[in-house]
Amino acid sequence: MDSTTATAELGWTIYPSQGWEEVSGYDENMNTIRTYQVCNVFNSNQNNWVRTKYIRRRGAQRIHVQIKFSVRDCSSLPNVPGSCKETFNLYYFESDSDTASKSSPPWMENPWVKVDTIAADESFSQVDLGGRIMKINSEVRSFGPVSRTGFYLAFQDYGACMSLIAVRVFYRKCPSIIQNGAVFPETLSGAESTSLVAARGVCIPNGEEVDVPIKLYCNGDGEWMVPIGRCMCKAGYEAVDNGTTCREKVACRLGFQEPWCFHIPSLRHIKAVPSAPQNVISIVNETSLRLEWSPPQEGGGREDVVYNIICKSCGSGRGGCTRCGDNVQFVPRQLGLTDTHVHISDLLAHTQYTLEIQAVNGVSDQSPYSPQYTSVNITTNQAGEAPSAVSIIHQISRTPSSITLSWSQPDQPNGVILDYELQYYEKSQAEWNSTLTRSQTNTAIIRGLKPGTIYVFQVRARTVAGFGRFSGKMYFQTMTEEEYNSTIQEKLPLIIGSAAAGVVFIIAIIVFIIVCRSRRGSDRTESEYTDKLQHYTSGHMSPGMKIYIDPFTYEDPNEAVREFAKEIDISFVKIEQVIGAGEFGEVCSGNLRQPGKREILVAIKTLKAGYTERQRRDFLSEASIMGQFDHPNIIHLEGVVTKSSPVMIITEFMENGSLDSFLRQNDGQFTVIQLVGMLRGIASGMKYLCDMNYVHRDLAARNILVNSNLVCKVSDFGLSRFLEDDTSDPTYTSALGGKIPIRWTAPEAIQYRKFTSSSDCWSYGIVMWEVMSYGERPYWDMSNQDVINAIEQDYRLPPPMDCPSALHQLMLDCWQKDRNNRPKFSQIVSTLDKMIRNPNSLKAMTPLSSSVHLPLLDRSIPDFSSFNTVDDWLDAIKMGQYKENFTNEGFTSFDVVSQMTTEDIVRVGVTLAGHQKKILNSIQSMRAQMNQITSVEV
Repeated sequence: MDSTTATAELGWTIYPSQGWEEVSGYDENMNTIRTYQVCNVFNSNQNNWVRTKYIRRRGAQRIHVQIKFSVRDCSSLPNVPGSCKETFNLYYFESDSDTASKSSPPWMENPWVKVDTIAADESFSQVDLGGRIMKINSEVRSFGPVSRTGFYLAFQDYGACMSLIAVRVFYRKCPSIIQNGAVFPETLSGAESTSLVAARGVCIPNGEEVDVPIKLYCNGDGEWMVPIGRCMCKAGYEAVDNGTTCREKVACRLGFQEPWCFHIPSLRHIKAVPSAPQNVISIVNETSLRLEWSPPQEGGGREDVVYNIICKSCGSGRGGCTRCGDNVQFVPRQLGLTDTHVHISDLLAHTQYTLEIQAVNGVSDQSPYSPQYTSVNITTNQAGEAPSAVSIIHQISRTPSSITLSWSQPDQPNGVILDYELQYYEKSQAEWNSTLTRSQTNTAIIRGLKPGTIYVFQVRARTVAGFGRFSGKMYFQTMTEEEYNSTIQEKLPLIIGSAAAGVVFIIAIIVFIIVCRSRRGSDRTESEYTDKLQHYTSGHMSPGMKIYIDPFTYEDPNEAVREFAKEIDISFVKIEQVIGAGEFGEVCSGNLRQPGKREILVAIKTLKAGYTERQRRDFLSEASIMGQFDHPNIIHLEGVVTKSSPVMIITEFMENGSLDSFLRQNDGQFTVIQLVGMLRGIASGMKYLCDMNYVHRDLAARNILVNSNLVCKVSDFGLSRFLEDDTSDPTYTSALGGKIPIRWTAPEAIQYRKFTSSSDCWSYGIVMWEVMSYGERPYWDMSNQDVINAIEQDYRLPPPMDCPSALHQLMLDCWQKDRNNRPKFSQIVSTLDKMIRNPNSLKAMTPLSSSVHLPLLDRSIPDFSSFNTVDDWLDAIKMGQYKENFTNEGFTSFDVVSQMTTEDIVRVGVTLAGHQKKILNSIQSMRAQMNQITSVEV
């Protein structure tokens, strides 16, 4: 099942009726789709279900579900109650027939089987001016074994504002294949992701078994592996076409009685399979067509010729040609046609199709050759030339009496768009009571609305051919007067209820770290040092101190894997679900259960099929690096799987994922002392790496993982290299250059490719800024070249909102131009420990007027003196949607704007945290420039 192929309403069952709603929309490729959305976040105790239609199992034992969805950030919704969620649940229910009703099975867990609670990697809090909702998430979940004829899927919302954009249900199978001289049938994958299903092979015609049994194994990814046995051509025949056919040798074919020939009876000249159909005619009528053809010229000497139709969809933004979906209808049927015509309907509009008409008879399946066919290409159309529906409408801004909306041009305008018609009405009223308004552009300001009222909006485009279809219904609410006039509300922490609790929590983490300083793997025997260790050890190192060894220095890279990474039997690993994708393959979560040890949750990196030996070496090099580290703030390697397929790297599982994404999802929910505790853990891990003479080179919040106890651990050692210790100022100079993460990299590393622990210190300062700004992108939307130029001119990142001055000063210390003046990681750890022991040192905030390291960093915020009005300034910083708000509140001059506080920014209607930060940083820059002008005048 694929919901994106539906050309009519999906018609799924919803409960209760005021919960999920089906609407029309567009996916990320601007293809028309049907979606389900729900947003009852202002009502508590939500329990909204939507159930798919009956899905037949078709023999599959394990089912995979790909879900594309978007979720609104709860913190971006004004006055939303604490019951707001950013997750939803996926369930399934098996049945031997389509017997479900509106009340059966009952809407509850048991009899429904829960697959997983699904969270968005990225929620969205705003809509960009291009009219596109960003942050579309895609997750894949699987379940099994399933054994009944079919099943239903259900999605449960319990308090989120979200949209189900697409749902695709599929199973994996290994295709029919000829290998080792044998034909293996199409084989479905097993009930578990790690299952191997055996398939017996049959020798190709004129072949005979040499080694038996002849088997191939189908793995959970639908890939063939582990061939056993083979067939060879009989005497008088030779293998051709890459071993897929046994062809009679020329001498035998000419009738010579050579020793290697068998006597072949007569009738060899009779053709067994029919030729291709003839004279194909296609008649297209909008999204349906009729195909007619003539019988083949040669029927193979048989009377049982029938026809199969193979339908392929080409183009429409989906890549190459693919088999048509199950929604396409064939009358009387698709396969085994006895008549020479067929009617095909429910095709997609404005899409190119290739139709193949095959002719087969009773011996076609015994032939090594594919059936003969004739193909025809057609393109569907649509009645009239009116434009297609526009995309989903987006809200740009709102006040108690107005809402500003934007939308994109229809995917199929079919001509020049003359204007747009917008229809709107109060949600509590009937649609016939709607108001219509016209707009010459794809934006509109609707005024004269009631405060605190939900309105329904639809829009359609008009060309000379007339109006297109209305978009799906979208709901937007005006602000209440209280919202408009209120000041910013203090947020309730998400994880810890009070600052005092946060202090206790961080102290517990510090104690845990101190206790864990003894080697975690005390039960693991250390590898003996090889002669390579001496090569990387300087004369002044302490006896017995361990130093990192670069796996790329081994003549045989596999030797490094064997020395530093433990081999794990594949039978101990159980993959549960795919949670991401890496450079070399998929990243999964699963379980590891080794003999004598308890089962633990792990993360599993897999090496995709078809890898080269170099890719395998590069993939396993990360394990060779991780295996040398043992620290509570460094991701722990459990082991590797190299003797089975797929090749795997297995590490501890970090429940909260990457630090940058985790912070964005929990914006403003932690105390300062908690954030400092996270930074302390990262610094402790980096101190450990530094002590081992190891340079990370890619330290960033995206490469820090967070577990359920908020412990941060350094990960991702893909860009790391060995740091030689043969000089007093060790460096690594990249001979090949390569890609460098500019926003996190020290200037000397960018310019001279010199990476040291001091350049890692610079990167750590950027991580500090990311943490204190809750995952804001460093340098915002500046280009990489602008970042390089700004750093060269001594510009530094300003303090994030509510950042203690002591922390920002530590950031500035990490960003010293002279790398010798930057602090060591041991000093950073000591400084953060003092802050944790003395929380009062974190109360002083950096004033907006601070002129330390002129905090003008975003080149998209130019010199304010180059603008004539505040409106021009707002346009320049891409905050033009608030111009009317600033004017209404009297902020019409730069003198007045420069004195604005956080409360003033909220009062003018800027409620999104990211917009507040951007305007506040621009005001900070404005004040700094005014101070400089005043100093010059004096």
